[in-house]
Amino acid sequence: MKFKTLVSGALLGAIMSTTAFHGAFAADDTIKVGVLHSLSGTMAISETTLKDAMLMLIDEQNKKGGVLGKKLEPVVVDPASDWPLFAEKARELIEKDKVSAVFGCWTSVSRKSVLPVFKELDSILFYPVQFEGEESERNVFYTGAAPNQQAIPAVDYLMKNEGVQRWVLEGTDYVYPRTTNKILEAYLKSKGVKDEDIIINYTPFGFSDWQTEVSKIKAFGAAGKKTAVVSTINGDANVPFYKELGNQGVKAEDIPVVAFSVGEEELAGVDTKPLVGHLAAWNYFQSVDTPANAAFIKEWHAYTKNDKRVTNDPMEAAYIGFNMWVKAVEKAGTTDPDKVIDALVGVSVPNLSGGYATMMPNHYITKPVLIGEVQENGQFDIVSQTPEVVGKEWSDYLPDSKDLISDWRMPMNCGNFNVSTGKCGGKGS
Repeated sequence: MKFKTLVSGALLGAIMSTTAFHGAFAADDTIKVGVLHSLSGTMAISETTLKDAMLMLIDEQNKKGGVLGKKLEPVVVDPASDWPLFAEKARELIEKDKVSAVFGCWTSVSRKSVLPVFKELDSILFYPVQFEGEESERNVFYTGAAPNQQAIPAVDYLMKNEGVQRWVLEGTDYVYPRTTNKILEAYLKSKGVKDEDIIINYTPFGFSDWQTEVSKIKAFGAAGKKTAVVSTINGDANVPFYKELGNQGVKAEDIPVVAFSVGEEELAGVDTKPLVGHLAAWNYFQSVDTPANAAFIKEWHAYTKNDKRVTNDPMEAAYIGFNMWVKAVEKAGTTDPDKVIDALVGVSVPNLSGGYATMMPNHYITKPVLIGEVQENGQFDIVSQTPEVVGKEWSDYLPDSKDLISDWRMPMNCGNFNVSTGKCGGKGS
């Protein structure tokens, strides 16, 4: 039988209670946890906050008694926005430091760089950032959004609520924007959008000379049809991009921009007044009004000793992934990677927007989709929110992917099972 959607209902439910150990830690026995985020280079603007968030989560867990009666010990390394260095640092964390799991990476190119290391050494990576999908690995747990949990709902919102007919797909030149835009282009065409109403452009990491590119966007939007920019620009290139939009008077009511890699942290370095009304699609915003989020923000401000530090979507994804790992380790009674990997499927933990995140058999999680409008204070007014959506690992809109599914439980135990041929394409993605 041909099918694609993994059913979430049977796995969604109330979180199982776990009794925390409040006794003394073992004298010289700790559980090491790897933190693999760029603290320098072009991605430091985004990744440094995730390092701080992980240290906070580990600190709070230690206050609760650690895990299995042992203190958690963070091991922080700086891959410095250097993609090959990510693999080197990952190997160092696993082989030298003997970490039980790693929380890290931001860009897809950094994740692709470390994948062979985690497979070879049979360790666990929690990846907390939205990405292009088209991958399902046994050793990776994806807590950021897949395209069906961010990119496609954002396009649907613009079509329905803004009447957009022309599309600028603007991205940084690497795998996440290119693959996401390939999916979006196919999706837009399936909705009847013509070739001449789509333009796609890529610029390097750290790109700063946006005058010509923004002029092209303005010209493309002057054809009489409602135009929007779908932005997969990543890292510190966002600051001059948004500044140039303001310089050239590109307003949200004329050409709205919806961003997939711009959150509260990135807006902290931008004059937001000209950007009011532009959009971002995430699965969490700091402005989410729930008791859980209020407590998380309070904890963040207390930990950083700075009530101006913002929270953002990848932080929530890190929070979810960390809590899932803790619960799975306690469920398995060990940090042995094989047992923890098996224990993680089906684990549910609270998210920060009032629902639950569940780890599905494809190693993706359930997430609500939120659309937010930029406000003058650098926060987002949430204009749309869906119920929890199950992340799809393989796109329905790409010929090579439409017949593939993933299920890491026995007996399938496969990341790319072809439902047409009935065969697994391999034990990786």
